[in-house]
Parts: sequence; structure tokens; C-alpha cells
Amino acid sequence: MIAIASIIRTTRTVASRRIAAPMSTSTASGPVAETITNKLTAAFCPLHLEVRNESHMHNVPENSETHFKVIIASAEFDTPKCKTPLARHRAVNAVLAEEVASDGPVHALSIVAKTSAQWEKMVQEGKVDAIGPSPNCRGGDGSLPKKNK
Repeated sequence: MIAIASIIRTTRTVASRRIAAPMSTSTASGPVAETITNKLTAAFCPLHLEVRNESHMHNVPENSETHFKVIIASAEFDTPKCKTPLARHRAVNAVLAEEVASDGPVHALSIVAKTSAQWEKMVQEGKVDAIGPSPNCRGGDGSLPKKNK
């Protein structure tokens, strides 16, 4: 279960009207999670940002920061450059290039990237909580250190 460490109420202008949107960060509070949060905030000025450390669901040592899920909504994604989900994923991956590099600290990154309109619709329809965790690890390729029990 992922507990929300902090919820900051922010107001952003979306499609020439103001909406209040929660911007939250999960318990992913280690240095890698903090770097991810800072970089995505600087690059996209998100309406909503949630960085979930899902490493505990994988065969890695306790307190690892190797597997993350990012849920981000931004008006930056309303541009033609980020029209498709794939383009939004590429934009997020580009910002986090150092972290997701083969020698970087992040082994896996799941991305849910929404435009401001898509996010607003999810909020209105009460579907925000429907974004669940990633599936549990099925063993991987054995390249990561074994979990300490």
C-alpha cells in the first residue's frame, strides 16, 4: 500500500480557466525519488505528480530505489509535440535520461502521463484512484542483487 507523504494544493490555469489540482508525492522519499520529482517538476510544471517507489514489489534489497511508477499530468502535454501517449512517455524518459540509463539507478519506470484535459476528466469521473500499482515482479533476468530478508 502506498501512503501519501504530502499533498500540496496548487492552482494552475488550464484552457483559460483555473482549476485546483492536487500535486502529490508518495512515500518515495529517497534521493532517487527526490531527483525524479525535482526534474519532472522543473520540466513539466505538473498539475499532478506522483512518484511511487515500487521496488518493494521486486527481488531487490530492502529500501532499494530501482523500480518506479510516475503519474504525471501537465499542460505541457497539451502541445502538438506531446499529442500521443508515446510522445509523452518519450518526453518523460528524456528528462530522466540519466536515471534510466543502463548505468543509472532506475531499473524500471512505469509512466502514466496525461494531458490537462485527460487529468481533469479523470478527476471529475473519480477515476484517479483507479491507477493502481504495477504488477508484482515475476522474477526478472537475475541481474539485480537478491533481496535481503
